[in-house]
Parts: sequence; C-alpha cells; structure tokens
Amino acid sequence: MKGLLVLSHNVEDGEALTTRALLRRAGLDVVTVTFENTLDIKTAFGLQVKADAFTHQVHLKEYDFVVIPGGKYVAQVVDHDVHIKELVRYFDQNQKLVAAICAGPRFLGQAGLLNGRSFTAYTGSEIDMPKGIYLPTLKAVRDKNIITARGAGAVYEFVYEITNYLLGEEKAKALLSSILY
Repeated sequence: MKGLLVLSHNVEDGEALTTRALLRRAGLDVVTVTFENTLDIKTAFGLQVKADAFTHQVHLKEYDFVVIPGGKYVAQVVDHDVHIKELVRYFDQNQKLVAAICAGPRFLGQAGLLNGRSFTAYTGSEIDMPKGIYLPTLKAVRDKNIITARGAGAVYEFVYEITNYLLGEEKAKALLSSILY
C-alpha cells in the first residue's frame, strides 16, 4: 500500500517525521509531497527536510491514503488553503483513507469531511468542525475512512489506527510490539 504525507513549512516535526517513520516500519510506502514552491522544507523546530515530490507531480490514483500532519503552518494557511482541502476531498470521495493529526483536522473540517463524524484534534481546532462529534479525551479516533488524532503525544495511537485500517490489527499490534510501546 502506498500513501502521501503532506509536508509544509512549519509542519510539526514529530507528527510528520515520526508518523512517516512508523508507517514505513509497518511496511507502508509513504511518499512525502508538498504544495510549497520548494522541496526543501523547514519544520516548526528548524529541521531541514526534503520532500520527495511536489504534489502536482504524483498521480493520486496510485495512492491508497493521505496523511495531514499538524503544526503552526495550519493556522497560517488553513483559512485560504484550497490545495490540501481538495486533496483530502479527492481521497474521501474515492473511499480512500484520510488521516490528520493535531491541527491538521482543521483542513478536513473546513472541507466538510467531518460533518456528522466523530473526530479528535488539538484543543481549539474543533471550531472548524461544528457539525462533527468532537471527542477531546481520545488520542485517536477512526470514523469510517477518516482517522484523526489530537496531537504529537498521540502519534503512536495515530499510526496504530492507520496501520490497523490499512493492514489489519495483527500488523498494527506487531508494529507497536517492535518499538516496545
């Protein structure tokens, strides 16, 4: 299985890079993409990383899931963003997995994907999902093909849910076991 993980300047380091590393450890092919005008991304805590490709260079039909990490970039772009919202709508409309963590679910909320669905997110982010069912005490929530998590402290639960959805519970448990969770 193959998925996309969106990188943007000021993305939260752990939410992006730990998620990618753990998903790859689970055996999933994760390609990092960006809508920025450069592949060289500076994370929220100053790490320089290079995205694998620009989003317009990939063929979405070839991918099974998309992951939207959080970070301070979300507050900077979410209200005028069209790219990430279009991307998550495409995956949702094609019954593919959409996963977002921390403030990342704000894109899903503004795109209308969380209407009537259960979700969690970074405290305060729920304002963009007034028609969803906010579950602030849960670290990760799966509702059909949407997985959300509340923040960097929930990365392991987030990746567990993604792995469980895509590869099954046995592989998800094996992943956690392999990292001594």
